[in-house]
Amino acid sequence: GLFGGGGGLGLGQPQIRDPNTNQSAVVPGPPDDGISALAWSPAANILAASSWDKSVRIWEVTPTGVQPKLAYQHEAPVLCCNFSRDGQRVVSGGADNKVKMKILQTQQEQQIGQHDAPVKEVFVVDDMNMVVSAGWDKTVRFWNCQQPNPVATLQLPERIYSMDIKYPLMVVGCAERHLCVYNLQQIQQNPNPYKHGPTALKMQTRCVSCFPDRTGYAVGSIEGRCSIAYVEDTYKNFAFKCHRSTDEIFAVNSIDFHPTMGTFSTCGGDGTFVFWDKENRQRLKQFNSCNYPVVAGKFNAPGDMFAYAVSYDWSKGHEANHPTLPKSIMIHKVTEEQVKPKPTTTNARARR
Repeated sequence: GLFGGGGGLGLGQPQIRDPNTNQSAVVPGPPDDGISALAWSPAANILAASSWDKSVRIWEVTPTGVQPKLAYQHEAPVLCCNFSRDGQRVVSGGADNKVKMKILQTQQEQQIGQHDAPVKEVFVVDDMNMVVSAGWDKTVRFWNCQQPNPVATLQLPERIYSMDIKYPLMVVGCAERHLCVYNLQQIQQNPNPYKHGPTALKMQTRCVSCFPDRTGYAVGSIEGRCSIAYVEDTYKNFAFKCHRSTDEIFAVNSIDFHPTMGTFSTCGGDGTFVFWDKENRQRLKQFNSCNYPVVAGKFNAPGDMFAYAVSYDWSKGHEANHPTLPKSIMIHKVTEEQVKPKPTTTNARARR
C-alpha cells in the first residue's frame, strides 16, 4: 500500500479468526468500524455502542435475543456514550467536538454541548440535572441542556483520556499521568480537585473506573497494569500486572465494576477479559482469548450480563487497522461464582 500498509509482500489479508471463543450471545448489526465505548441503560436491558464509523447504535436485549432498536450519527468518529438514570436519554460525544443527546421514546435529537477538540467522555449526572463532558481541549464542561454555553467549565492539567462519575465522585485521568478527583457536591463552592497528582502507574493512563461504594477508583494503563486507589484510606492502595503474555505487554482498555459484588472486570489488548476481586486481591475468572483486542466491557445494572466489544484498539497505529478485522459486540451471561468475592485464608495470602 501507499503508506506501507496492505502487506506489499503479497501477504494479502490476515486470516480472520472467530472472536466468539466464549460462547457468548452475538449482537446483530454491529458497527462498521472499531467500537469506542459501550453503555447499558440503568433502567432496562438496553445497550448502546459508539463507534469510529460515526454512529451510536442501540439494541434491546431480551431473553429471546438481541434486537437493533435505533441508531444516530455524529459528523466524525464517536468516542463515548452513556444513558440517563431513567434510560430515556442517550448522550454521546465525538471527534466532531459535539455533545449530543437522543431521547429514545420520541427519537428527538439535539446538540447540547460543544468542545474545542474531540469529546472523549460524557455522562448524565441526574443528581445535578446536568450532562458532564470531558475532552482533548483539557476541559470538563457542565451542560444543563437549556442553553448553548456550559454552565461551568473546569480546566484540567492535560487532555482527558478517561473519566468516570459515580455521584458525587468524579475521577478524571489525563495525559502525562495526571489524575484529578472531584467531589461534585462541593464543586460550586470550590472548583478545585479534592485530590490531584500522578497515578500510581508509570505509563499512560488508558481507563479509570469508580468503585460502586465511591470510596476509590481503579486505573488501567497501556502497560498491562492496574492500580486500585482509595480516596481516603490510601494505605489500602495496591497495583497489579494483567493482560501480559510471556513476551508482550498489552493495554488495559477498559475497567468496570460489578454493580453489587464490588468485584470488577478488565479488558485488554491481548484479547482477554478477566473478572477480579480487589478485597482478596485475586483473579476470579479468566476468559478465553477472543483473538483480537477487547476494547470495552460493561456489566448491566442487575449484574447478570457482561457486554464486551472486540475490535482494533489502534495499539499498532493506523497501518495495522485492516478493514477485515472483526468488529463484534458480545454478551456473556454472568454466573454468581464468576463475580462473587472469594475470601482466602490469611496464610494463603501471605505465601503469595
